[in-house]
Amino acid sequence: MPPAKYSTYRRAGVKILLLVNASASSVTARGRVLIQKALSADHDVTLAETTRRGNATRLARSAAATGTEMVVVLGGDGTLNEAANGLVGTACALATLPGGSTNVFARTLGLPNDPLEATAVLLDALERKAIRPVGLGSVNGRYFLFHTGVGFDAAVVHEVEKRSTLKRYAGHPLFLWASVTTWMRHYDHARPRFALHLPDGSVIDDGYLTLVLNTDPYTFLGNRPLNITDGAGLDRPLAALTLRSLNLSTLLGVVAAALTGRSVAGGKKVDLHTGLDGLRITGHGPFPYQVDGDYLGEASELVFKHEPGALRLLIP
Repeated sequence: MPPAKYSTYRRAGVKILLLVNASASSVTARGRVLIQKALSADHDVTLAETTRRGNATRLARSAAATGTEMVVVLGGDGTLNEAANGLVGTACALATLPGGSTNVFARTLGLPNDPLEATAVLLDALERKAIRPVGLGSVNGRYFLFHTGVGFDAAVVHEVEKRSTLKRYAGHPLFLWASVTTWMRHYDHARPRFALHLPDGSVIDDGYLTLVLNTDPYTFLGNRPLNITDGAGLDRPLAALTLRSLNLSTLLGVVAAALTGRSVAGGKKVDLHTGLDGLRITGHGPFPYQVDGDYLGEASELVFKHEPGALRLLIP
């Protein structure tokens, strides 16, 4: 990653919106109060809570329009994604505190997975004025911070979201259970679901699962990252991993490689492409997709773009 070009503030204190998803897995009333108190010691902090899906986008956009300099999100990756979509193209910066069950983006940035510990790291980054523009991916106009999952991956996320009350208490075991049951009962193995159209004109027409990555790792299994490629990052174009089979040897081989740091692209039915400024996925019928861990339903076509410098981000 090239040296960061950090911004400067007009004054010592920063006007902050602390945006909280109180129903997120790791958010507690006590933790929220302590975090607000810590941020308020040197900064002008307003608290707002999300109340429904999409609310974080509207709250973040309104904050940016009324002079707020930073939105700090205490919640899961879905709330963070919504806030980012509200801040793209504005002067208002985004910061994250881990409040969900997995906290992929916060941990990718190197933050502790404990919200109170992460607050201390965030305050240090604020003191250093460590904000810079970063690139995002977009899919059909929706921005994503770390990845979009297409096909089998999205079907697993859908099964997890059907049991959202369990997610707060059993996030990683629930994800493993959903992966097994989706593979066994809820996803068609008999035929490919979509085709990838790459910028060089090549086509992969037998996709069952694709991950379009803006950062790496793809996710975390407990404390273990699942690393897909070092060719993805906030200062790099997109990467895309496609599985052209859902047999167990292919799936388990990719997972084992991701957990141990080996190349995931060793099998005959696994394709990995990096340096992508864009790509297109067309369905052989409707197919499911998810963005930053939120299931968004089914589509017949997805158009991806890399958007350099789209968002101002506090980097720990």
